[in-house]
Amino acid sequence: MLKEKLLELSKSFPERFVEEKDGTLKLEFKVAERKVFLTKKTLTYRARLRIDEPGKTVRFHETLKETGMGLSTGDVETTPGIGFKAERYKLTGKEREGTIEELSKLFGREYKYTFDFSTVREKIKQAAEEAGYTFSTVLLERNL
Repeated sequence: MLKEKLLELSKSFPERFVEEKDGTLKLEFKVAERKVFLTKKTLTYRARLRIDEPGKTVRFHETLKETGMGLSTGDVETTPGIGFKAERYKLTGKEREGTIEELSKLFGREYKYTFDFSTVREKIKQAAEEAGYTFSTVLLERNL
């Protein structure tokens, strides 16, 4: 079955798929985290998919979310240091491809990360198509 294949495939990701109560598979992991003084920022990747066995389809949704919390006197990105953030992406239908990179120097410490968020989607799509399933990306998670 495709579900077992995807669960096995997720061993190559930073975290594994977890089966939810509603039958969907969910994958969530922290891409990067930065803690400076009283501030914390986290970049999280989340993907969910639903496998429709009778219809031989896979519906997929993914998000890349940055959250922050804490106290500061002014903009933490510019006040105590300098920062640079660049996103390169291409939009193809409902799918966004590319990478996110960030290099920041805060209080003399450098933080750098690169994450190609389309890699997870492409591996799942390939596995689904090899198993004879149709793969589609949905814009809203509730449409899974």
